[in-house]
This record gives sequence, C-alpha cells and structure tokens, in this order.
Amino acid sequence: MNATLKGALLGAATLFILLIVVALIVILTGGYNVAATDRHNPIVSWALTTTMNNSVRRQAAGIEPPAEFTSAMVAAGAGEYKAMCSHCHGGIGQSRAEWAEVMLPKPPPLAEAAREWDPKDVFWLVKHGVKMSGMPAFGPTHDDKTIWNIVAFVKALPEMPAEQYAGYSSDHAEEMHDHQAHEESDTPHHH
Repeated sequence: MNATLKGALLGAATLFILLIVVALIVILTGGYNVAATDRHNPIVSWALTTTMNNSVRRQAAGIEPPAEFTSAMVAAGAGEYKAMCSHCHGGIGQSRAEWAEVMLPKPPPLAEAAREWDPKDVFWLVKHGVKMSGMPAFGPTHDDKTIWNIVAFVKALPEMPAEQYAGYSSDHAEEMHDHQAHEESDTPHHH
C-alpha cells in the first residue's frame, strides 16, 4: 500500500473515531436539546425525515393494496379519520388542533401530503405509527379493513372538495364500532 493511500485511510479512521466520540459526548451529556419548542437543526431534521421515509417505504414494500378504493370505503374511512386523525393532520378547510400546531415533528396536512405516499405506505403508517413522532399505531386497535378505509379516505383527500369533506360525519366511526359490537354480541361463538 502506498503512503498516500495509507495516510488517507488513517485520516478517515481518525475522523470516524472523532465523530463517534463527539456523538457519544452529545448523547451522554444531553447536549442536544430535545424540547419540542426548539426546532431540529437542518442536519438532524434531514437525517430523521430521510430515515423515516426510507424505512416506511421499505417496510411497506410487500403490502398489497386493494384493487380499488370504493366510495363506500372512502365514506367509512371519513368517520375514522375525523374521529382519530384530523386533530393532528387537519382536513379540507379545517386546521389541526391548536396543540398539534406545536408538535415536533409537525404532523403533515394530509390533504397535501397524501400525494407523496403510495397507498401501501399510508397503510403501514396508520397500522404501525412512527416512533417518537406522536403518530400512534392503530393496528393494535383496528382491523386491516378499517385501516384500508382510512387509507382510501386519505388518498381521496387531495382531490376532495371542501363541501364533500364537510359532509362526512365523525359519528360514522362510532356508529361502525357500535354496529360491529352489536353484530359480535349477536353472533354465536363456537369453541
């Protein structure tokens, strides 16, 4: 190995070790401010956003969405969205809740951001949530059919007129849960 290459490798190794030491100092001393009132620096913001986007797309790669989203799915997803999602993500002609305005990262307005995600990605996000972002996982409390209904609604948002959005009730989600509970209580259970 020639001296120039050897020097370059030694310099790269030294820089790498120095970066690890600096990172450990920041981590172990609490040197990075995690307050939601203090925005991430651009490098950290880029790293977190890029990691999240790439992770979601990788995890969702094997998910097969329904062949089409029907108007019934969109209507069913509307109630769920308005009851569980609009607080953070807002709606058409409706801003997010005041407390969600100061979340970090700020939940994206899905009437715009839905264009950026494939249906399988939205499904994965709704089902599994995102660590340290405030995005909960709805998979433990909702079946896949309900989650696909939410996806259908979210994917319809960018083209949805404000009047149509306003016409959907958040009571629909409660009605659906009451109806499902009633059906389950009427269904004989076989062991």
